[in-house]
Amino acid sequence: MSAPLVHQAAALLLDYPDGDWPDRLHTVRTVLEELPAARCPQAAGLLRFCSETAEVPVLELAARYVATFDRSRRRTLHLTYYTDGDTRRRGASLAALKAQLRQHGWAVRDGELPDFLPGLLEFAARCPEAGGRLLREHRAGLALLTEALEKYASPYARVLRAVLDTLPAPGPEERAAVHTLARGGPPGETVGLEPLPHPSVRPSARHPEGARR
Repeated sequence: MSAPLVHQAAALLLDYPDGDWPDRLHTVRTVLEELPAARCPQAAGLLRFCSETAEVPVLELAARYVATFDRSRRRTLHLTYYTDGDTRRRGASLAALKAQLRQHGWAVRDGELPDFLPGLLEFAARCPEAGGRLLREHRAGLALLTEALEKYASPYARVLRAVLDTLPAPGPEERAAVHTLARGGPPGETVGLEPLPHPSVRPSARHPEGARR
């Protein structure tokens, strides 16, 4: 089953490119290049992303990351923003999501919100059933993010497309939700929520609550 592998690779590739980026990139490339194509059809897109970013200096890639994910409401890596925006219900959504993660012994990194996509992808890699369900619940946001990245001509679109390809085909209600979100974008009401943590500041490594490693 390739989904957990794709989710773990995507978690590493979508996290902020700091000093350990070359090691992360090397790890992902090494693992994916050893896989038969039939076992992981999404590997081709991930490997293309790796090739496109391999020669980019870390500082330059970090600047591109900030420009890509920090400057558009349609290109954020925080998934509840797509469904809740800056509205009062987003706080409840974040609390509910954090509670679900804790039920499986998963600790959110300090300074990181529970809807941060790289963290959810790592959770899905380690807890495929629960994590896959969460990703499916946020399919509309993932689809909007993917389309926005493709319009922005960002290589990160390949990583998101690989993640979407691991999910079952959407039903009529999910397709309608994607269409509605793509047409109107995230809700825009602002109600004084705390600002999102800046993705360019990578929190300290996650620590397990219970059997994490």
